Amino acid sequence: MAGQSDSNMSLFSPEEIEFMAEDEPVEIVPNLRMDSLNFICGDYGPFHPQLAAQVPLWLAVALKKRGKCTIRPPQWMSIENLAQFLELERDSHAFQPLPFHYLEISRLLFDHAREDIPDMYMVRSLIEDIRDVRFHKWRPI
Repeated sequence: MAGQSDSNMSLFSPEEIEFMAEDEPVEIVPNLRMDSLNFICGDYGPFHPQLAAQVPLWLAVALKKRGKCTIRPPQWMSIENLAQFLELERDSHAFQPLPFHYLEISRLLFDHAREDIPDMYMVRSLIEDIRDVRFHKWRPI
């Protein structure tokens, strides 16, 4: 029936999950001076060249698209940390703690800031491996 929803089942679409992930804080390095940016959700800045600042991912992507900053990938996206996550995930029957929106954050960064991610192809491969291991834990053979 159109418009009917099951209150016991609250699923989000992939777009809605990505939208929520865009509020995660990331670090940017502006390449020019900008005054504070005022939004309903808060104020960000002022920004100074080469001085790192924390902003939500949505703002980082918007500034990156306009060529006003570089985005520093989160620490968990380093090859060393991802390799460690993968090893722990493979060695345990339980799910290992990872950032809540790790897939959405990494996809947004791969799409919009690939040149800011060192060894991007290796990072992408490790994230896909982690996702595959987790999928096989969730879906028994």
